[in-house]
Amino acid sequence: MRPTRIFALLLSTLTLAGASAFAAQAEPAPQAPHAPHVHWGYSGAHGPAHWAAVDEGFSACSAGHEQSPINISTQALPHAGLGDIRFDYQTSPLNIVDNGHTIQVNYAPGSHIEVGGHRYELVQFHFHKPSEERVNGKAYAMVAHLVHKDAEGHLAVVAVLLDKGQAKPLLQAIFDNLPQHQGEPTAVPGVAIDLNALLPEHKGYYHFAGSLTTPPCSEGVNWFVLKEPAQASAAQIARFGRAYAHNARPVQPLNGRTVEVSE
Repeated sequence: MRPTRIFALLLSTLTLAGASAFAAQAEPAPQAPHAPHVHWGYSGAHGPAHWAAVDEGFSACSAGHEQSPINISTQALPHAGLGDIRFDYQTSPLNIVDNGHTIQVNYAPGSHIEVGGHRYELVQFHFHKPSEERVNGKAYAMVAHLVHKDAEGHLAVVAVLLDKGQAKPLLQAIFDNLPQHQGEPTAVPGVAIDLNALLPEHKGYYHFAGSLTTPPCSEGVNWFVLKEPAQASAAQIARFGRAYAHNARPVQPLNGRTVEVSE
C-alpha cells in the first residue's frame, strides 16, 4: 500500500469525535465512548460476540469489514512503502486509570511518532492479556497498545507484543502503582516514565487498516504491530492478570485486507 493510499485511508473514516471515543477505554482517550450505564465485557452475555447488541452505537462490532485484532500470517507479505516509524517520546508524569476494561496510562503532551511523513501525537497506552494480535496463530503473553492521534483526530496504534522474559522497570513502576479503584485517573507523585523503555531494539512492523478492538469498534484506525516482541517478567504478567485475567477480543476476519511488512 503506497503512502497516498494510506493517507486517503486515514482521511476517510475517523472524525475527532471518534478519536476521543477511542482514547477512553481499551482503545480510547480519558472518557468512555458510551453512556456510563452501557456494560460490555469479555465473557458471557456482554462478551465480544454480543457487543453489537449491547448498544446501537456498537453496530460496527458485527457489521464492520475492517475489524481488529487480526491474525498476521507472515508468509509472502508485500513490503510497505512508508519506511521506518520515527519515535520521538519524552518522559511523562505517571498518570494511571483503571477504566474497568484495562489499565491505561495517560501520557503528557509532547511525544509523537512520524511515519510516511505523517505525524501522530501519543495520547495513552494500555494493555491486553493475552495479546489481541496473533502472529502465525501465536498469541503472546500480553500486548501494549500505544494510541496516537493526528491533528485531524485520525488514530494510529503501535502494538508492542510482550513475551515472558526479563522484568521491565517501566512496567514495574506502573504495576506498583495501580489504582485501588476503577474510575478517575490517578497521578502518581514523584514518578515519571519514559515509553522508549518499552520499545524493542528493532522496530520493523506489520501494517494494516483496522478498527478499535473495543466498542464502538470504529474503523479507520492505522495499525502498526512491531515485529520484535519486548519482554515482561512472569511476575509482572501475573500482576496485571490479577487486575485483568483476560481482556482480549478474538481475532477478526481479514475480509480481503492486505497486511504489509516494513523493510
